[in-house]
Amino acid sequence: MVLAADKRATAGYYIAHKKVKKIAKIDKRAALTISGLVADAQMLADIVKAEIEYYKLTANRDLTIKSMASILSNIIFSRARTLPYIVQLIVAGYDTEPRIYTLDWFGTVTEEKYVATGSGSPIAISIIESSYHDNLSLNEAVAIAVKAVNAAMKRDVASGEGVDVVAVTKGGYRELSKEEVEKIISSMGKKEA
Repeated sequence: MVLAADKRATAGYYIAHKKVKKIAKIDKRAALTISGLVADAQMLADIVKAEIEYYKLTANRDLTIKSMASILSNIIFSRARTLPYIVQLIVAGYDTEPRIYTLDWFGTVTEEKYVATGSGSPIAISIIESSYHDNLSLNEAVAIAVKAVNAAMKRDVASGEGVDVVAVTKGGYRELSKEEVEKIISSMGKKEA
């Protein structure tokens, strides 16, 4: 499972921050991406991490990725009619197999094979759809994710400042280094020329 995100936070047409972390580690085998209001998303990430840790301590076992998404869904839905969280989240990880769920600001949970969220998502999803197949290697998935976010940064004013990439596999959570991502981007430039 591969997650990728840009690093720009905007307030309307104003670039509010250039180094936002839009991928949050939930535990050693799961992560979430954020789009929408950063404060809401960061708070939800902190809440779900605490809920998962509490569950592990009391039940003495790990939650499934779907259960993690369900916890977030319940939290989001609890405020959907009063003061909703303005977020769209992706919860992804590996339990018995790779799993990816998207959540909207009403708490709707949908399982997907691939997904893109945020203002650059129309551009990113077109790259993903044209390249995706069921038996992608990890390296292929990383390259597609980087290419998708990079394309969105070129066309969407609210996206930019670089790409963060996380891989969550049977072996656990791993954040790719800036150098690894830059190498992928530079190799894409050579293929396009």
